[in-house]
Amino acid sequence: MTRILVADDEERIRRLVCDFLKKEGFATLEAGNGREALDIFSHSPVNLVILDVMMPECDGWSTCREIRKESDVPIIMLTARGEESDELFGFELGADEYISKPFSPQVLVARVQALLRRMGNGLKHLERFEGLEIDKEARYVNVDGTRLELSPKEFELLTYLAENEGKALSRDQILNAVWDYNYYGDPRTVDTHIKKLRLKLGAKGELIRTVRGVGYRFEVNHA
Repeated sequence: MTRILVADDEERIRRLVCDFLKKEGFATLEAGNGREALDIFSHSPVNLVILDVMMPECDGWSTCREIRKESDVPIIMLTARGEESDELFGFELGADEYISKPFSPQVLVARVQALLRRMGNGLKHLERFEGLEIDKEARYVNVDGTRLELSPKEFELLTYLAENEGKALSRDQILNAVWDYNYYGDPRTVDTHIKKLRLKLGAKGELIRTVRGVGYRFEVNHA
């Protein structure tokens, strides 16, 4: 599921934006200031960030700058000021969109959808990896033409790993992405599900590599 981080110190606006995003099928994470946003971003996979410019502790400009040091995730800036100089400054920092308050939530959601399409967000509708076929929309997995029976969590786990092909993912990152940011269960839950998933994948289970001391990595030989 596409995860969007919404950072705004005005709770009313934050909740309004999140409600409209959820209606369109997005998962949302909320932050009341820039420091909280950076903390969430560093511990949870995020597909797009919406930042209010005027926030306490760490404003939107600074938050955008810090995110850009480590990620090219799409960023939309919100501001009560519509001056051209502000927009140019935001784009210089690496923002992708700039929306002035007051704004229409429907228009914001449309901007989010358009931006994600332009960025080619996440796994394609249908993706194949060395005989492993994942269809996100139809929610099925085939191995060498044979349909697998996966639980919803096993499907989400495999999809998340495939979306982050080549990246070493910690157990906490996987928990936050597949089981939700507020999940406080045992990280060994990940190991248990990985074991079951590998068994169901058979020989293709080797695509899920163990990264000692970290977690797991989905790795495909493209040679």
